Amino acid sequence: MEELLRKLYEDAQKEILSADSLQQIENLRVKYLGKKGELTQILRGMGSLKPEERPVIGQIANEVREKIEGLLTETKNKIAQLEKEKRIKSEYIDITMPGKPYEYGHKHPMTQVLDEIKKIFLGLGFSIAEGPEIEFTYYNFEALNTPEDHPARDLQDTFYVTSDILLRTQTSPVQVRTMEKNKPPIRVISPGRVYRSDEIDATHSPVFHQMEGLVVDEGITMGDLKGVLNIFAKKFFGEDTNTKFRPHYFPFTEPSAEMDVSCFACGGKGCRVCGYTGWIEILGAGMVHPNVLRMSGIDPEKYSGFAFGLGIDRITMLKYGIDDLRLLFENDLRFIQQF
Repeated sequence: MEELLRKLYEDAQKEILSADSLQQIENLRVKYLGKKGELTQILRGMGSLKPEERPVIGQIANEVREKIEGLLTETKNKIAQLEKEKRIKSEYIDITMPGKPYEYGHKHPMTQVLDEIKKIFLGLGFSIAEGPEIEFTYYNFEALNTPEDHPARDLQDTFYVTSDILLRTQTSPVQVRTMEKNKPPIRVISPGRVYRSDEIDATHSPVFHQMEGLVVDEGITMGDLKGVLNIFAKKFFGEDTNTKFRPHYFPFTEPSAEMDVSCFACGGKGCRVCGYTGWIEILGAGMVHPNVLRMSGIDPEKYSGFAFGLGIDRITMLKYGIDDLRLLFENDLRFIQQF
């Protein structure tokens, strides 16, 4: 048995010293010193030895175990050091090379425009109201004086979730919800995403952005509407901006109008941007229909109000001379950083 132990050590020594990976070292440890390893197998034969031989063989076995463990540890450390040095060389960084610059984000042009618009109206005493994008047909249509059989619904290409739930086609439902929860005076703007079933092209998208405004109080007139929107136009497009109002139709306002501003590109002389008319349409507006006030729990005999709505996407395209709506949705940093 003594010869078997010495032979075991010699074989183990040769294999350990020739190992070149940590996995091999682990495999050799299991092979020689594991619970089912070769040393254990030899020691199982100690029961056949004479009593006086057992202490001697036991001591030799312990020495063999310690020597093999020492070899394993020493070789493991050497291999680990070699692998570390190899990794350091492979991961060498040439500090003389120029670094890769980090690309910083940039505020989206639509966000910049919306921030500017909100700043103007907040300065006029408005507050910001928000509402759900998945809306009930009641708030999107009926409460805005557009009943189920109203012909104006034919103008809305709507994404329906169920027969009475839809993706809002405008931010006007926020106005209704605001009037239901608050008593006049009311002065709010409601920016947000809206949805209509359009094919996406240079001027249309099924998802776009609106901002609507609402004022309700005693004695509100069309003159107040024109005054507020004139201030907005001059603050946003420049102090030399002129405005004009054209009669129009919206089911939730009466009377209704569309507002044009003098072309900020040519100063009203006529150019490609304004279609050589000198004017650019930017929003729709009007006095809140008495039916809308009444359905929202506000007495139209005592209170009146005005509302307006504009497309953030369109205003952004006009302000920055962008000719393709799709550029606003691609999030290409090369495009966004220009603004």
